[in-house]
Formats: sequence, structure tokens, C-alpha cells
Amino acid sequence: MKNTYFDLIDQSYYFPQDGFDLRNGYLTFHGISLKYLIKKYGTPFRLTYLPRIGEQIKKARNLFNRSIKKNRYKGKYYYCYCTKCCHFSHVIKAALREDVDIETSSSFDIDLIEKLYEDGDIDRNRILIHNGYKTEEYIEKIIKLYKLGFKNSIIVLDSKTELDRILKKVEGLDIKIKIGIRIAIDEEAQSAYYTSRLGIRQSEVLSFYKNEIRKSRQVELKMMHFFVDSGIKDNMYYWGEFQKALKIFVELKKVCKSLKAINLGGGFPIRNNLGFEYDYEYMIKEIVGNISDICESEGIDEPDIFTEFGKYSVGESGAIIFSVLEHKQQNDAEQWYMIDNSLMNTIPDAWSIFEKFILLPINKWDKEYARVNIGGISCDHSDYYNSEDMNQQIYLPKYDPSEKEPLFIGFFHTGAYQDSISGYGGIKHCLIPSPKHIIIDRDEKGDFIDTVYRNEQKVEEMLQILGYKASVWSNESE
Repeated sequence: MKNTYFDLIDQSYYFPQDGFDLRNGYLTFHGISLKYLIKKYGTPFRLTYLPRIGEQIKKARNLFNRSIKKNRYKGKYYYCYCTKCCHFSHVIKAALREDVDIETSSSFDIDLIEKLYEDGDIDRNRILIHNGYKTEEYIEKIIKLYKLGFKNSIIVLDSKTELDRILKKVEGLDIKIKIGIRIAIDEEAQSAYYTSRLGIRQSEVLSFYKNEIRKSRQVELKMMHFFVDSGIKDNMYYWGEFQKALKIFVELKKVCKSLKAINLGGGFPIRNNLGFEYDYEYMIKEIVGNISDICESEGIDEPDIFTEFGKYSVGESGAIIFSVLEHKQQNDAEQWYMIDNSLMNTIPDAWSIFEKFILLPINKWDKEYARVNIGGISCDHSDYYNSEDMNQQIYLPKYDPSEKEPLFIGFFHTGAYQDSISGYGGIKHCLIPSPKHIIIDRDEKGDFIDTVYRNEQKVEEMLQILGYKASVWSNESE
């Protein structure tokens, strides 16, 4: 009996599934022919499938609005996109097409906001949530937005000293700044520290409002921000921190009529393996229900609910495709598939925070499979990937160098953070160039449109960044 790779997947998971299918023996991604892209562009390449961003936003928004309607909840739901997750204009504009609001994290994000405004992609009514530590420059740029007419900008205080810096900047100006308070949460038990460095100590939040915020006529408290770094998960830790945050909100609301919103920072998870299970509808129902119940019992108005989804918005839109260059049998048990780029450079989340991604072959699903490790072409010990969900092992079709067509593999749902962490278009480890970047969208008829956003980095580009002059020798050798 022949045990093919298809047999393995078919017996282990439901397949095909959302986003993944086979067409004539080759894997497709959201209906896109990866065989076509490989033939047209070669490997390696990165792809971004823009329609997935809108699909994710619609899904979350519909589930929240459905739950709000079912609970007869009085507040509204607002979906914010976190720019830090992926700053590319095509990504942010795809999100803005769904009428999302924006969350910023640094002063440099404000320059991005101004550019979007200049280009007509956002107007001055857009809600802007300003998180992160507020440097002098960050505060100055936010105030500049207020002067431009962005009256729905909300500065979420990350520390008590930020209030003083804001008040000094707006002194004498006819401006009233909307602010929020981020509460510091207790970290999970395995964390290196007990309480988050971000936010204001929970025991000080109420006194901070009473003694400092409400005394000023130039600021108005609008939002309480609650953020769990590990995301919105159905476990005791998340619900425990969530309940503590609700109690603080109730205390604040009773003394602050202007407080209208609770911001649930920390996002929904995305699929990182074919066996992924997460009940988004249940979690949203519990969140809305819990807020509704405590507001009713305490006799306060139900707040607007904000979420800041970055990875959830764009993660599932991305993929990186490689060719296997060589099979190396290093001992009796360990086999290595060497690919045509560096994993450290292209999916840094995998080695820096041990993030997992969906890894699948593009072709050869009818071949027998083997347990392997994936190695990049850099000289670094850490340039590898060996973390899949099937008992922490990777299984891929057996490599046969005598076959004309090589084995192609893809890492999927890589759309969030990879370029922000590794640095897009800059200098990479071992001077290995960034791969070609392909953007895929659909036209009005629903047909795919593939365009090259950026070609693979050239040696000359990297040498110029490093301060080397153009080489006459390299030009003559071409």
C-alpha cells in the first residue's frame, strides 16, 4: 500500500478547507493557482492576497453586530486596524475599504496618517486610537492632527506622566483632547515579569482620574483600554483579566459621564495549522454578554466596544513560496530539505518567538512522505523550521533529485509582522536578498490580478546601503 502525502493530510484533517485545495495535483491558495505563479515568477516569492483582509473584517464585524442585536446591547462596535502589524499602503487601503478605524503605535505612524489624508484615503472624521509610549514628538504630531480637524483622535495614556506632557503642549490652545486610559494587566504565570510595563497600575486608575484628569478642561476621558498580549482566548487567565478590567470600567464610569468606550486590545488568533479550532462566535457572544450583564447589574450605560485587530486582519492574506534545493541526510534519523532563501529573514517570527505557520507542499502530493527539517541557506544555526502541529514534526513528500520538477513548499498565513520585524528592503542576515513580492487582487468581475510590488533585491542596492561604491568589475562581468 502506498502512503502518499495526500493520504496523510486526508487522514489527519478535513481537507480541502477554507483557503486550501488541490487542482490537478497542485495546491491552490484562496483559489489562486500557485503553479501558475511559480511558473511565471520563479521562487522564492512572497504573496499578499488582498481580498482576504476584507473577508476577515466583515466576519468579525458581522459577528459582533449580530451579538449586539441579540443582546439588545445599546453600545456600538468599532473595528480598528493596527498599523504596526503591516504598514504597506496596499494592505492599509484594503482595510480602509471596509471603513475601519485606525490604531497607531508611534510618532512615525502619524506621518502615515497624514499621507493617507493627503491622498484622500481617510477623512477627518475617522477615529484614530493612539497607543504606545508618547514621546514629545508623538504628542506634537497628534496635536497637529487636531489642528487639521481630526477631532476623533483619542490619546490612550500609557503612563501618568503623559498627561502632564499633553497639557503643556495644548496650554493656551482652543483644543480639547480626547483621552483614554490603558490599564496595566497581570501577565501570565510563565512570563518573565508579573505586571505589564504598559499601562497604568490598576490600583491607581481611579485616583488618577479624580485627582488629575477631571481637573483639566482641556482633556476629556472617553475610553478605557484593556490589552492582553496573548490575545483573546477562552481560558481562565483571559477571563480573569477581563473581569478585573470590567470592574475598573464600572468604577470609572460611575464618576465619569464622558467615558463611553471600552477597548479590547489583543486580537483574535488566526489559523496556524490545518487542525486549528477557535469558536469566534462563542467568544464574541461571551464578551458582549459579560459587558451587558455587569452594566445592567451596576446601573450604568453600556459602552461602545472597540477592538484592535492587526494579525487577525492581515495574517491569513500572506504566503511565502520556496523551492527545495537539496536533500541532506545528516544522520540515520534526521533529514534536511534546503530551500532557496533564509527562514530567519523571511519568517523571523518562527525563530524569534517560535510562531507556527501552515506549511504545505505545492506539488508532489501523490508521492510518499518523510519526516524532515527545513533549512535556510544562511550559515546560521538558527536558520531552520521544524515546528509543525503533528507532534512537532514536519512531514513532506519525499525528495527525488532525479525528477525534472523540484519540490515546491509554502508557508501560509505569514501576512502579519514578518516584514516589520525583518526589515523590508534593507540589509538581511548573510546579505541574502529579500524575495520578490507579488500582490494579488480581484477585479470587478472577480478575476485574479497579479502584479509585482517589488522585485528581488539586487546586490547593488544592498552594497549601496552599506556604503560601497558601484563596482566597475561587476558591471564588466555582466
